[in-house]
Amino acid sequence: MTTPVSSHPTRMVFAPRGSTAEVETGAALAPKFDAAGTLAAVATDADTGEVLMLAWMNAKSLALTIATGEAHFYSRSRGKIWKKGEDSGNILNVVEMRTDCDQDAIWMRVRMNGLKAACHTGHRTCFYRRIPVGNKGGDTAPALEPAGTPLVFDPKDVYGQKG
Repeated sequence: MTTPVSSHPTRMVFAPRGSTAEVETGAALAPKFDAAGTLAAVATDADTGEVLMLAWMNAKSLALTIATGEAHFYSRSRGKIWKKGEDSGNILNVVEMRTDCDQDAIWMRVRMNGLKAACHTGHRTCFYRRIPVGNKGGDTAPALEPAGTPLVFDPKDVYGQKG
């Protein structure tokens, strides 16, 4: 069964969830949204494989992403859809989208426009700090370490002063 799509990308109809076998091996896109109506979406650089960001999609943002080829997400904190790069110009053009076996996560291989930074902090990737591993516990939380990811832009120059 094909996934019907209306002329309006936010009204895309996804296939109903079938049996485990249908979901895992079938051709129908039948996303499994969580209780909040979202699923995780990971964006990686199409050329380098670097993980750029993880965000959340709801049915509308997933439909917009599929229809436009530009990454859209659902902001849980703001309660609204946002197009990545709508303010900064750092739009993520989707080269390929995949879903995992049970269709509750999305992986997008993307190419960035603009300043080529995925993170609102100005870093190329949102994953710009390391968590040291091997800490056997203790009385203090591990200190995050810089991962060597360059700062591509100053957020104040792009988004203005906040706070």
